[in-house]
Amino acid sequence: MNLLIAALLAGACATGLILFRRSTIPFRRRSDPRLKEEPKLSVIIPARNEERNLPHLLASLREQTAQPYEIIVVDDHSEDRTRAAAELYGVTVVEGAPLPPGWTGKNWAVWNGYKQASGDLIAFLDADVRLAPAALESLLAAREQEGGVISVVPFHVTERPHEKLALIPNLLGLFAFTSPFERTNPRKGLYGSCILTTRADYERAQGHEAIRSELLDDLNLGAKYREAGIPVTNFIGRGMVSFRMYPSGIRSEIEGFGKGAVLSTGRLNVRTTLLVAVWLIGLIVSEAAPFLLWTSLWLPLVIGFALYTAQIYYFVRYTGRFGRWMPLLHVLSTAFFLFVMLYSAFQVVFLRRVAWKGRRIEVGGRGK
Repeated sequence: MNLLIAALLAGACATGLILFRRSTIPFRRRSDPRLKEEPKLSVIIPARNEERNLPHLLASLREQTAQPYEIIVVDDHSEDRTRAAAELYGVTVVEGAPLPPGWTGKNWAVWNGYKQASGDLIAFLDADVRLAPAALESLLAAREQEGGVISVVPFHVTERPHEKLALIPNLLGLFAFTSPFERTNPRKGLYGSCILTTRADYERAQGHEAIRSELLDDLNLGAKYREAGIPVTNFIGRGMVSFRMYPSGIRSEIEGFGKGAVLSTGRLNVRTTLLVAVWLIGLIVSEAAPFLLWTSLWLPLVIGFALYTAQIYYFVRYTGRFGRWMPLLHVLSTAFFLFVMLYSAFQVVFLRRVAWKGRRIEVGGRGK
């Protein structure tokens, strides 16, 4: 019996190796003879209450080896000094227009930024993103090589204890974007924090106007590109693109993960969903080991716990900076993830709306 349990846990753990791919952004310089002269690049940054994050992103854009033609910050009705923070860097600031019926806030902000942009290439960046000096140059090269639209799952930098609880949610999200079964998924999504596309492809996919009411803007935008016959490619941001997601507190972290935790599972290939479920169930079972050391099941559970812990220490090198101890204390992050899923389900099923940045966003409707 013990041998069977150990084998099942080892098999469940192994599904993580099937789901995970080290698809990092290849480092390329413009001197590479394979690269063509790049057209003008417009960077569009939707920002709502981002006075703390914006300086990090804008400072990193100043240091890029490939400078954008223009940088547009869309102030999405911020209640802090977001506009002033952007203006200090001399970028174009667009005041968010009143939110019309049928639009969610971020989609409307991004769409307004696009209407002001004049570049042949467009990069959509969230305000909490930070770029290594060669990031834009390498992204331009990667998009040219892959064609179509590309996005990046940023490397998650954490500092405060509550931020480190994001380990398991981040890792499961990474599985969803690197799973080999998503390559042929007609609803393959993008990661909204960092997207690079040509203007022509964006317009062909009808851009954010086509997903104006969607809560999962990035996942649905990827599906629109696929519908238009445009390739969608996702990368891991390690070494190039990072972000610090929820420095302000655990409430914003719960709201941030909770707004799409349940809805996003329906966008995945069924094989991805099944393997993620198997990996997660094995993780939860193995995490019972410290509480059952006095029972006859202690040995297979300890073996499972050790396998999962070693695997998480490996994966975290590509996922984010979560400190030395959180990969060992992953049971805390798993408990956080389960709470977020329950919270997300309650909002989606019973309230039919989610909360984010002071707005109530109806599921399938407009943000208020």
